[in-house]
Amino acid sequence: MDIEELETFVEVADAGGISRAATRLGTSKSIVSRRLARLEAELGVQLMARTTRGAALTEAGATFRDYAARICAEAESARDAILPSGELCGRLRIAAPLTLGPIHFAPILAEMARRHPQLHVQTNYTDRFVDLIAEGYDCAIRVGYLPDSNMIARCIGPIFGQLVASPVYIKAHGAPETPDEVVSHQALMQGNESWSFMDGDTMVTVRPQGTFKADNGTALLAAALAGIGIAWLPDWVTHEHLASGALVAIMTDYPPPPAGAYVVRPPGQHPARKIRVLTELLLEYCDQAAHIPESPQS
Repeated sequence: MDIEELETFVEVADAGGISRAATRLGTSKSIVSRRLARLEAELGVQLMARTTRGAALTEAGATFRDYAARICAEAESARDAILPSGELCGRLRIAAPLTLGPIHFAPILAEMARRHPQLHVQTNYTDRFVDLIAEGYDCAIRVGYLPDSNMIARCIGPIFGQLVASPVYIKAHGAPETPDEVVSHQALMQGNESWSFMDGDTMVTVRPQGTFKADNGTALLAAALAGIGIAWLPDWVTHEHLASGALVAIMTDYPPPPAGAYVVRPPGQHPARKIRVLTELLLEYCDQAAHIPESPQS
């Protein structure tokens, strides 16, 4: 039984179709179809029921999928065990944030690929909330405040941020001085999130309101610079604009609690070694970054 055929079957099963599985695997639909057909012929049973909308597991396929996934995991562990010390192989599929990812995380992922040339690193940069299991990712790098879920998260460093606005907005509308006043201002948000602030040792949460929304921090930064409203943004995004005076830190007596940067993976007893190595590399980077002085802020 060919391990490549088993891995392909698991991808088709999890992706719900040959086209999506081919995208995940970085190969053509025809190759995926041939591998699946060979596996079914060898087993003498139909594993997938093809439809015009994709592919669905048959009863036999649903039973076989869990066995195949365990075999693939064991095979990957075996490959790791016989490779030279520290070497990695296979594929590492990562979801990373669009706002911070290309600048802050892409160099670390490139270093990961340089150190492990047999490892296929695939990264999707998006601020959309990615379903790791349904979309076939090994892990995600996420920043901010994590929602409750069954995912396993490892914090790799703090993310500090603050409330900011442009001088143009402040001149026209003033600036909130307490959390209660936030709701009377135009807030720049990703969705319907709440904002939290520290009043001494007490956390105060408010529901901001606003007419401008965007799914990534770069767009919210542009709106803040244009004077459309107030925004909670990470220091990584705003420090140059604060230094130049294009943005002003507001409501500084009520700082937001620190958020975090995390490596998030699907639940399981032990993370794959490639995820552990990536996490260690990110921890090393975040520790070094914490000791690099930022540009002076106004």
